[in-house]
Amino acid sequence: MSTYRDLALAHRGSARATVLRTVGTRERRSHLTAPRVPTVGIDIGGTKVMAGVVDADGNILEKVRTETPDKSKSPKVVEDTIVELVLDLSDRHDVHAVGIGAAGWVDADRNRVLFAPHLSWRNEPLRDRISGRLAVPVLVDNDANAAAWSEWRFGAGRGEDHLVMITLGTGIGGAILEDGQVKRGKFGVAGEFGHMQVVPGGHRCPCGNRGCWEQYSSGNALVREARELAAADSPVAYGIIEHVKGNISEITGPMITELAREGDAMCVELLQDIGQWLGVGIANLAAALDPSCFVIGGGVSAADDLLIGPARDAFRRHLTGRGYRPEARIARAQLGPEAGMVGAADLARLVARRFRRANRRRVERYERYERYVQSRRTTQGSL
Repeated sequence: MSTYRDLALAHRGSARATVLRTVGTRERRSHLTAPRVPTVGIDIGGTKVMAGVVDADGNILEKVRTETPDKSKSPKVVEDTIVELVLDLSDRHDVHAVGIGAAGWVDADRNRVLFAPHLSWRNEPLRDRISGRLAVPVLVDNDANAAAWSEWRFGAGRGEDHLVMITLGTGIGGAILEDGQVKRGKFGVAGEFGHMQVVPGGHRCPCGNRGCWEQYSSGNALVREARELAAADSPVAYGIIEHVKGNISEITGPMITELAREGDAMCVELLQDIGQWLGVGIANLAAALDPSCFVIGGGVSAADDLLIGPARDAFRRHLTGRGYRPEARIARAQLGPEAGMVGAADLARLVARRFRRANRRRVERYERYERYVQSRRTTQGSL
């Protein structure tokens, strides 16, 4: 059993572990001097909780996963799942810090999950609750922020000083990095690009508004369009109708991508449509943020050039000042579904350094006190 697990069990019900409430603003400088120790990254999504031990070079030493508890259950059920995964990994690894990437809004202090669409977290003090049960510091951040950090450190965004990441899944998430620092906004909820309005009065979005970007360029949009064509018995949908044997509800995003790769004309066209809307949104972001690079991640990005090719074309057509300004690079993310987990673990290394320093100071104070007590005993014994 590792030293970490011994500490974790010993600290339960006793004095809470030191919790660092800020990581500092100069993350770029900090990560260069962070201790090269293994940390645990946790990625919490709507269907799975994935945890892994990650070294200082972004290599995953071990990974475990489990299903996400039903969203109707109490937040403590998810907290229990996180603690169990960390303790499981700590049996085989020395763990120095834990980073959590949560699919939801995280406050600027990276303590509370203000809102999570897939879980019953509402203003939940996740960092304090988890750190109170573990003997190591905990960092909480939005999952897209964590994914962007990992791509900047180890993936498609290496060497970029101004990077925007767009994560295409069931919806659209995103993150902004400038000069090696994640831009979280005043209240911590920057990067919700999917809810920019691109079509006034357009499709209704679950957020309550109409015409949001993610209603036209996301996994949900892709599946919705395919199912509508299939339900209308469109001649162009015969291929996918035959593939699902008429069970239209079984049409999924990965299935559409697979059929597009096999040459199904409708699926190719649908991915082109999604890609064109992606390019429109990227052009809007370029006008607002002017980054040097856009990194496209998330499950839908698995379509690769079937999606990103049309996105690049639409981006060039809609870019403000096109022909008279440098164009940002558009690249597919390299770290795949582990990006959020790796990024959360790497961000946690920043607090691991400060935790180790605080521990060292406590040990030094204790040793000085022990020397003082011993000297008093020696002096009294000689009298």
